[in-house]
Amino acid sequence: MIFPSIDKLLLKVDSKYKLVHISANRSKQIIKTKHLQLPESEYVNKKELGRSLEEIEKGLIIIK
Repeated sequence: MIFPSIDKLLLKVDSKYKLVHISANRSKQIIKTKHLQLPESEYVNKKELGRSLEEIEKGLIIIK
């Protein structure tokens, strides 16, 4: 099963295209800076893209 689910993510972001754009940018940022918003042990996913989606789902990334 994919975590977090697309249904939960679309409650935070109004379109799938915006979700892809935001999560891709955040995952590149994680790769470049190695900065995570949560302690590493709290993430379910091991890869940067999954971690960026988790941050979006938890409301750690503010979408304007």
